[in-house]
Amino acid sequence: MLSIFDIYFKSPIVHGMELVTPRFDAPAKRLVLLVADGLRADKFYEPDADGEYRAPFLRSIIRERGRWGVSHARPPTESRPGHVAIIAGFYEDPSAVTKGWKANPVEFDSVFNRSSHTISFGSPDIVPIFCGALPHSTWNTYPHEFEDFATDASFLDEWSFDQFQSLINKSNNDPNLKKLLQRDGLVIFLHLLGCDSNGHAHRPFSSIYLNNVKVVDRIAENMYNLLEDYFKDNRTAYIFTADHGMSDKGSHGDGHPSNTDTPLVAWGAGVRFPKPGSSSSHGDEGHRFVDEHLHDTPTPHDWGLYGLERVDVNQADIAPLMSTLLALPCPANSVGTLPLDYISLAEAEEVEAVVANTKQILNQFIRKSQIKQSNSLHFRPFEPLAHYSSILDQIDDLISSKDYKAALKLSENLRDLALEGLNYFQTYDWFMLMAVITLGYIGWMVHLVLHVLQSYTSHKNSLSNKRSGDKITESGRLMVYVCGCFLMVAASTILFLEHSPPLYHVYTAMTIFLWTRIFGEYLFIRELWMDLVHRDCKFIFKILATCVVAIVVLEFLVHSFTERRLYTWCFLITGVLASSYLFHLNKRRYLVAIYVWIACSFLSIFTLMPAEIPDNTSLVVASGAMAILVGVAARWLDFHHEADRYWNCITNHDMEARIPMLFQLQVFLVGLASAMVWLSTSHRTKNRELLPLHQMINWSVAGVSLILPLFSPNGLLSRLTSIFLGFAPTFLLLSIGYEAAFYSSLGLVLMAWILFENSLIYMSKPALSAGPRKAVDHKASLDQKLRHLELFDVRIPLVFLVLFNVAFFGTGNFASIASFEISSVYRFITVFSMRF
Repeated sequence: MLSIFDIYFKSPIVHGMELVTPRFDAPAKRLVLLVADGLRADKFYEPDADGEYRAPFLRSIIRERGRWGVSHARPPTESRPGHVAIIAGFYEDPSAVTKGWKANPVEFDSVFNRSSHTISFGSPDIVPIFCGALPHSTWNTYPHEFEDFATDASFLDEWSFDQFQSLINKSNNDPNLKKLLQRDGLVIFLHLLGCDSNGHAHRPFSSIYLNNVKVVDRIAENMYNLLEDYFKDNRTAYIFTADHGMSDKGSHGDGHPSNTDTPLVAWGAGVRFPKPGSSSSHGDEGHRFVDEHLHDTPTPHDWGLYGLERVDVNQADIAPLMSTLLALPCPANSVGTLPLDYISLAEAEEVEAVVANTKQILNQFIRKSQIKQSNSLHFRPFEPLAHYSSILDQIDDLISSKDYKAALKLSENLRDLALEGLNYFQTYDWFMLMAVITLGYIGWMVHLVLHVLQSYTSHKNSLSNKRSGDKITESGRLMVYVCGCFLMVAASTILFLEHSPPLYHVYTAMTIFLWTRIFGEYLFIRELWMDLVHRDCKFIFKILATCVVAIVVLEFLVHSFTERRLYTWCFLITGVLASSYLFHLNKRRYLVAIYVWIACSFLSIFTLMPAEIPDNTSLVVASGAMAILVGVAARWLDFHHEADRYWNCITNHDMEARIPMLFQLQVFLVGLASAMVWLSTSHRTKNRELLPLHQMINWSVAGVSLILPLFSPNGLLSRLTSIFLGFAPTFLLLSIGYEAAFYSSLGLVLMAWILFENSLIYMSKPALSAGPRKAVDHKASLDQKLRHLELFDVRIPLVFLVLFNVAFFGTGNFASIASFEISSVYRFITVFSMRF
C-alpha cells in the first residue's frame, strides 16, 4: 500500500536550477496579494437577494481599471495546497499529505523568497509556511484560539488589516521602516481567513458568510486607499484571489466547481485595463484547466459582467504573474504559465517575459533529465526536447530581428513541451512500479487462494494422500527457492545501481518472494489441476458461474463509487432474494426472513438521499431513540426465546453478564448522547459558543461508551447489541442529519446478515433429534467449527465487500471522502488548530 505514495505522491520539487532574471524593467514597484480563504467565485460575483452586489469596490475595479476572471484550483482544494500554488507556482508536493498539509516535506522556492522584503499578516496555519524561515520578512499571526467556529470569524480579516495599518502608521515615526517600505520588489500579503471559517460553520449561503464577502471587499478598498495615499506614485500592483472555494455543505477538498472556482481580480501598476468581451473569441475551446473544466465557459448572466472580457487562469499561473509585475525571477519550481492578458507591457517586453517563464520551466526539465540520466542504466530521454538548445537559439534570433510574434509563438510551444517533459520524468518509473505492484497483488491473491485450498477445504486431505506416494522430494521446491533468491539479488543489484529508493527494493522483493512461494507449490497446483480436469461439467460450470458473479459484484462496487443509487437496487433485490430463500428453506421460521427483508429495504433508502447532508437535529435525536428501540428489541428476543433450539443455535445464546446492568448503562448513555445533541446544538445556535460543561459531558460519554462493549456477554446477539449501543453515542454526537439513522439501519442489516448465515448453517445440518438438547447443540457447534469451506461460501467475502463499501458511501460519495464536514465536531470543540 505504500507504493501509492511512490507512484502518485512523489515530490515534484528539484533543486539545483539557475534562476532566470527577466530582461525588462519592472512595471510595478511593489505588489499586494489579498487571499480570501474559502471564497467561492459565484458568491463573490453574483448579486444578493435584493439585486445588490456584495463586492462593490472590486466590481468597480473590474469595470474601470483592472482585469478579472476565475482562478481554477486543482484538488486537493485545501488551504495549504492553494496558497502554495498561488505563491510558489506549483501544485503542492503530494508527499505533504503525510504531514497533514502542515509542514514542508521539501523546501521550495516562492515569490516571497525572490522579493526584496515580504510583509505578511494572517492565520498561524498559513503565514509561517512561507515566512517562518524567511529572513527578509516582517510577519505576525493571531493565536489559534481566535479561530473559533462558534463565532463570526470576519474579525480575523479585520485583524490582519489592522496589523498592516498599524505598521504603516508606525513607519511615520520610524525612518528604517519607512526606508524598507520604499524598496523595489516589496510584497505585501494579507491572509483573510474569515470566509473559510464562516463557510465551515454556517455554510456559504448563510448571511454570515455572504456578509464576510462584503468585509473582504471593504478591506481591499481600505488597502488600496491606504497604500495610494501613503506612496502616491501609482507603482503598486494589486491581486485579489482565493485559495479554494466552499461546497454547499460547508466543506472543501474535492474537485467540485464550487471548490475549484475562485475569483481573481488584478489592477494597478503593470495590469491591463478592462477590455470589452467578444463572444466569438474561443481560441482555447476544448482545452481544459487543471480542475478539468473547459476554457471559455459562458459567464453566468446574473454576474452582470458579460460585456467585459473574462480571463480565466490556472491557480499556479498567479505566481509568474506576480513575478513578472515585479520583474523578479519566477519561483524555481513553478509550473505556471504567464497569463499575458493580465499584463500591460510593450510587445518586446511581453516576449521577454514569456521567454523568462519558458526558460524557468525548461531548467526544471533539464535538471530532472540530468538526475534521472545519472541514475539510470538504460535512460529513455524525452525525444521532443532532444534539441531544445537550438530552439532557444532560434527564439533569440527572432527577438534580435524583432519578429516578436514568431518568437512569442515559439516560446509558448517550447514551454508546453517543457511541461510535458516534466510530467514525463515525474511519471518515469510508473510502468515499472505499476507492473511490480500489480504482480505483487496478483501473487498475494494467488498465494491466499492456495493457502485456503490447502488448509480449509476438502482438498486438504485428498490431495495430500496423492502427494504422499510421490517420489519427488523437496529438491524441486529447493530449486525454485534458489532461483527466486537469485532473481531477488539480481533485481536488488539493478535497483541499487540506479540509486532507487529503499521501498523499490521492498516492492520487488515482496513480489518475487510471493511468486517463489507460489511456484514452490507446483506439485499441489499440478494435482489440483488434475483433480479439476477429472471433475464433471456441472462442477466446472459452478466455478465459472461463481467467477462471473464475483466479477459482476466487483464491477458493481467500482461503479458505485460514482453512482450511489446502485446500492438502493442492490439492497432491494438482495432483501427479496435472501428472505425468499430463507422462507423456502424453512417456512415455519418466517420471522427471520421478514426481518431480513425489512432491514435491507430500510437501508436502501439512504443511498437515494443527497451526499451533502442537511442539518436536522431533530432527526439525530430521533435516531438516538431508534437505536435504543433496536437494543431493547434485541434484548427482549434474547430473554424470551431461551426455549427455542433454533434461535439458541443461530445466536449462540449466552446470558452470562460480565458487568451487572451493562445493558441499562449503555441505553442510558445513548439517551444522554441524544439529549446532549439537542442541548449543545441549541445552546451554540443561540449563544454562538460551546459551554465547557457540555464539552466535558460529550467527551466523557463518547469515551466511556466505546470501551463498554469489551465487557459484554459472549452470546452472538448480546455481543452485537452491546457493540451497536457502544458506538451509538459517539456516532450521534458526531452526526448532523440523516446519517444518524443510517447507523441504526446499517446495524440492523449487519445483524440480519449474521442471522442469515447462521440460519443457512443450521438448515444444512441433518436432523439432530436424538439425545439431550445440550449434547445436540454441542454437536452442531462442533460440526460447524469442523466444516470445510465450499464454493458457495464465496458469497460471504462478496457480501462483506458490499457492506464495507456501503459503510463508506451510504451517506456520501467518492468525492466526499476528500472533504471534511467540520460542523460534525462542534459538540466536542469549536476552536480550530492545525495542531489538532
